[in-house]
Amino acid sequence: MGARVRIRLTFAVLVVSMALCAASAAVLPAAAAAAASSPGGQAHAAPSSAAVCGAAAPGFARCLSWLRTDIAARTRSQVTPLAAPSGYGPASLQSAYNLAGASLSSGAGRTVAVVDAYDDPNAESDLAAYRSQFGLPACTTANGCFRKVNQSGGTSPLPAGNSGWGLEIALDLQMVSAICPNCNILLVEATTNSNANLGAAVNRAVTLGAVAVSNSYAGGDASSDSTYDALYYNHPGVAITASSGDSGYGVGYPASSRYVVGVGGTTLNPASGGRGWTESAWSGAGSGCSAYEAKPTWQIDTGCANRTVADVSAVADPNTGVAVYDSYGYGGWLVVGGTSASSPIIASTFALAGTPASGTYPASSLYANRSSLYDVTSGSNGSCSPAYLCTGVTGYDGPTGLGTPNGIAAFTPSGPVTNNFSIGANPTSVSVAQGASGTSTISTALVSGSAESISLSASGLPNGVTAGFSPASVSAGGSSTLTLTASGTATLGGPVTVTITGTAASATNSTTVALTVTVPASNVIVNGGFETGTFAGWTTSGASTSIVTSPVHSGADAAQLGGVAATTGDSSISQAFTVGSGGGTLSFWYQVHCDDTVTYDWATATLKDNATSTTTTLLPHTCTKPAGPWVQVTVSLAAQAGHSVTLTLTSHDDGFPGDPTYTIYDDVVFTPSA
Repeated sequence: MGARVRIRLTFAVLVVSMALCAASAAVLPAAAAAAASSPGGQAHAAPSSAAVCGAAAPGFARCLSWLRTDIAARTRSQVTPLAAPSGYGPASLQSAYNLAGASLSSGAGRTVAVVDAYDDPNAESDLAAYRSQFGLPACTTANGCFRKVNQSGGTSPLPAGNSGWGLEIALDLQMVSAICPNCNILLVEATTNSNANLGAAVNRAVTLGAVAVSNSYAGGDASSDSTYDALYYNHPGVAITASSGDSGYGVGYPASSRYVVGVGGTTLNPASGGRGWTESAWSGAGSGCSAYEAKPTWQIDTGCANRTVADVSAVADPNTGVAVYDSYGYGGWLVVGGTSASSPIIASTFALAGTPASGTYPASSLYANRSSLYDVTSGSNGSCSPAYLCTGVTGYDGPTGLGTPNGIAAFTPSGPVTNNFSIGANPTSVSVAQGASGTSTISTALVSGSAESISLSASGLPNGVTAGFSPASVSAGGSSTLTLTASGTATLGGPVTVTITGTAASATNSTTVALTVTVPASNVIVNGGFETGTFAGWTTSGASTSIVTSPVHSGADAAQLGGVAATTGDSSISQAFTVGSGGGTLSFWYQVHCDDTVTYDWATATLKDNATSTTTTLLPHTCTKPAGPWVQVTVSLAAQAGHSVTLTLTSHDDGFPGDPTYTIYDDVVFTPSA
């Protein structure tokens, strides 16, 4: 009888064990069980997922975590050693990225910070549940390992609770635990998800001693990014990581900041042989070419003149997601993905590798040691040109950057520091009317070493445009105002690429500004040099008007009035413009080809004040035999200040076939008084 009871009890335990295992059907294929500390069951036939945070308004950011919706949440009581949570756990992630040895031996005394918006009241208790489930050492407020503060650094008042950002917080904290279980963890909760509050939280994390700061959120790529860069994300000597996005091809901020490590995402699956894992670009990972951020000097791709996203990557696909425990908003064990997972994984890998070198941006270490990363060569997040910005290829690509961690070698702080700087322009496109000026702020930043004096210069300027810098040189980290001034005869059109070069003792770097010269609205002569090759801006009348390429006073074109054959009557061009309240000076050049006398043929110019109907002769009738030299006429328009005026340039020929007369006019310029 006793033997039969024991047999029945043993069979009952087996049945319960099988039932619990069946209930734990997971995101991982069965082949993952041997490699994972959180082995799952069979993959779902139709996995599905949803973004945890909704869209954010301009000036705000959204969290980037994605929840598997086809896997029901399970409480701790439903998860036992016989039925581990679904999704990858610490052992799986450490195996996939060759971090098991470093995770066990490194990180003690270093702090990884997680920056998120709003409060997760259960952050510490959920972190304890995660670490207990996977056999990680306790990390609590009591033992000094865990700390939660607001963006001002205080433990109260904490922000309002938010279940979506609460899951984001749980994911971030638990990924730090999975990769660097010996690290201290600092959670800085921003009051709201505004860029300003999140940025203030980043600054607070740095002042509280974090060696790495993870930011699992993003807003749009915008012209204001350079302002946020300067205020919040420029922290050399600290590994600032930022998620690239979760909507496929497209650039998000702060991942696009040249001061941070932009973290893309992959689909991670177990494989037989070799590394034991295989990765491809996740279709949701953000990537692309920033429209506003300057390219860091260490970034190597050539298909994007500005900052390219991303730099490095890790698992992000929720269909191959990670195990997360969240009791605040979602009720237990979940499977979560998004580049919200990859950012804290990468931040923690930096912490495993050591404290970044003072004065350096840790992304530069990745590019210097890219051979020590797993290259991801397949997968795509959309369509683009050039294709590498949205497709996994050999070497660098947008969705996965340089690849994924292969141990800590690529994250190890660089050796001797070389003085270097980056340079950028804001805005990167400037439109200037003839006779006017436009500006762009040229900013520099210290990349490594100590700050040196940087001399600024511009090249590639179109005809008639000059460049000035105020100041002409800056120390690395400073900025200068570039002023582009177009004369009244500057070549119209564009955009023309103007190269801004910064030259220091140890390095030379450059950025570009796209310049377009436009037709002005008033207070200037339009197309005064006739360099459009047309009479754009002028009204023509009379027997003969044409654009010629010889003779010209300057540039490529000039206006010819009259013809080389007999011409009857006047040929003229005219233009109305407004004289500014300060008056100004009008000038033009002419050359007369006249074989007769002033009695019959001549050149002349007049100015009509449209406010008073007064006409002034600027060029009295003149006829030069043979063709005279280029002559300049210069007159003050102080008397016409604030008035609309009409300038008329004329050549008169009496039509006699033996002495055709014509006049060349060029470089007509009105210069307003200061």
